[in-house]
Amino acid sequence: MTLSSVPYRPLLDSRQIEALMQGRHPDSFAVLGLHRQPGGSGLVARALLPWARSVTLVARDGDSPPLMLQRLHPEGLFEAVVEHRQQPFDYYWQVETGHGTVALEDPYRFASAIRDEDFYYFSEGTEEFAWRKLGAHPRRLQDIDGVLFTVWAPAALRVSVVGDFNGWDGRQHAMRRHPASGIWELFVPAVADLAHYKYEIVDASGHLLPQKADPYGGSMQHPPETASRVQLGGRPYRWGDADWMARRDAQHRRPVSIYEVHPASWRRREQDNNRYLSYLELADELIPYALDQGFTHLQLMPINEYPFDGSWGYQPVGLYAPTIRFGTPDEFRHFVDRCHQQQLGVLLDWVPGHFPSDPHGLGRFDGSALYEHDDPRLGFHPDWNTFIYNYGRGEVASFLLSNANYWLEEFHLDGLRVDAVASMLYLDYSREPGGWLPNVRGGRENLEAIAFLQRVNERVHARHPGVMMVAEESTAWPGVSRPVHAGGLGFGFKWNMGWMNDSLRYIARDPIHRGYHHDELTFGLVYAWQENFILCLSHDEVVHGKRSLLNKMPGDEWQQFANLRAYLGFMWGHPGKKLLFMGGEFGQRREWNHDRGLDWQLLQQPLHRGLQSLVRDLNRLYRSLPALHELDCDPAGFQWLQADRRDISVFAWLRRGENPRDQVLVLVNLTPGVHHDYRVGVPAPGRYRECLNTDALDYGGSGQGNLGGVEAVSRPWDGQPCSLLLTVPPLATVVLSLDAGAGSAAST
Repeated sequence: MTLSSVPYRPLLDSRQIEALMQGRHPDSFAVLGLHRQPGGSGLVARALLPWARSVTLVARDGDSPPLMLQRLHPEGLFEAVVEHRQQPFDYYWQVETGHGTVALEDPYRFASAIRDEDFYYFSEGTEEFAWRKLGAHPRRLQDIDGVLFTVWAPAALRVSVVGDFNGWDGRQHAMRRHPASGIWELFVPAVADLAHYKYEIVDASGHLLPQKADPYGGSMQHPPETASRVQLGGRPYRWGDADWMARRDAQHRRPVSIYEVHPASWRRREQDNNRYLSYLELADELIPYALDQGFTHLQLMPINEYPFDGSWGYQPVGLYAPTIRFGTPDEFRHFVDRCHQQQLGVLLDWVPGHFPSDPHGLGRFDGSALYEHDDPRLGFHPDWNTFIYNYGRGEVASFLLSNANYWLEEFHLDGLRVDAVASMLYLDYSREPGGWLPNVRGGRENLEAIAFLQRVNERVHARHPGVMMVAEESTAWPGVSRPVHAGGLGFGFKWNMGWMNDSLRYIARDPIHRGYHHDELTFGLVYAWQENFILCLSHDEVVHGKRSLLNKMPGDEWQQFANLRAYLGFMWGHPGKKLLFMGGEFGQRREWNHDRGLDWQLLQQPLHRGLQSLVRDLNRLYRSLPALHELDCDPAGFQWLQADRRDISVFAWLRRGENPRDQVLVLVNLTPGVHHDYRVGVPAPGRYRECLNTDALDYGGSGQGNLGGVEAVSRPWDGQPCSLLLTVPPLATVVLSLDAGAGSAAST
């Protein structure tokens, strides 16, 4: 059969032609491509290719001669009637351009690659793998390789894929709409790997919106550029951490010491234009450093793509895109893999509480309040000038639930620290009276956010046993780290913000005044087991005029270091897992600056090196003594010995492990005075080894101590059957443990 054309007579009326050329046509699939001719025999072929000089239809069966299309519009709309064929057939366009002739597959000849039922769970709010269905994914349809673009934009009149493969012209790749689900899709053949793209959207009123990055895009351009990037992939990443993943389990009875890191400023290449370290360089430098310091986990501040460096990642636009600042997604996988192979866990800051108003982001994505609430009393954060997710909308809940699973599934992360949970829980968070709306029960609780957090925690723990879900929650909300079935939010751990605020306020005081504020250090034990706590000295405490940890300390230089050493000893001996922000381990002097690396040159000075050595030894001791970590979340692991010595600002307590023989004495002196022959009770006879003394000469201290250990005497004290006579160093923490096989106590 041959292809031939009847005398040409345009079949589209002028209104449809203008709608196509202005990018306002609501259904390009109805008119572009190859269709049966309405009201007549044969077929009609149409192509919208603004850059084409001519377009020819070529049948793939080879039995019919090519058919040149007629130009309907000077900007590149072409049409022809195929008179002698009644059924659509396989074809391609032969296009003459200003640079030659190319063969081009027509996106409008492919049937839909998705079904509305594929998005049932997405619409319901229970989809856990939405990134596999939405976004840009390589596909092969009818033996043709291309990329399937899929996006949720139910209120849009038209959605197009624009990119460097079509000159960013939204008229060329208008997408197919699925009204039932609000999903738009288009299969685009022959898209190059790492091609840049966005979505061009016309809202329901016909207004052209700013081009939007892909909410599910797995990679983005380097800021300040804002496009998403196609990832064709290739061979899947080959993980080498199977042993780690198989052994991963709950951390409540294990040592957890977290080194919080801002990857952009841990270290910079100052000699190379002050550039960031890459994921690969961080693997080579950060991992061995953290291991040498004895930390069990790294916690990375957000690495999802974010447009503004000064947000530190907490205003994400690409929630599914590891930031390109440090390398590719596979290079980030390599970093995590290397951590696991060297027995180092990796946690990630996750930000489901809000998103920025950048025009290429989620705000008013399809012209409507799609991801956010329409009412600013619900949908806008006055503190941060950001939008608040609408957790009650199923598709939004699926977006976030899937994102939590994405980081754990695709990058083998060991947990998520969930940012700003309090801002999610309370409808009146940081709002003036009248500036918020109560829930359906008349209360201030955000019931939809609560249900969302519970669902995320339940599903994450069910799918990834052993991961840590950690809440940054700054109020007294009950049951944050209790199971959902027990009425809790379902997190595994909660940051202890109360302990952090009280203890930092105390330690910043001159020692002469500390006795009047003794309760600031003891009060944390009143509620220490209401939650599974992480004691946190995070990035938030060393910015915005709060001063560095070292500069919070009172006194001259020696006293500042002594105070900080004693305080860190107090922290490591206190019940609760540990978190320390980078730089705190060696006494960073200035406040943290996200645009500069840490002041590593300070380690040339003995006091800074001594502090770094102390943190290394604290971690070693914490990991090696079960009494310091096994019952962190259990009141059976702690007993006060001396909680009321406010006259001399001394504190003493016992830590216990699961084995009754695992007992450790922690003694803290927070004044510059030395106490000789100081008596403190102990539960058993024998020799108590001085495991750690923050006043040791090696750390920069004065060298006061107990010559390696003390023998218990059979004199009851502090409610214990035995006691020790100790030298208590100035501004210091001392840790002593009962030697194995200890014998009888000596007489007093």
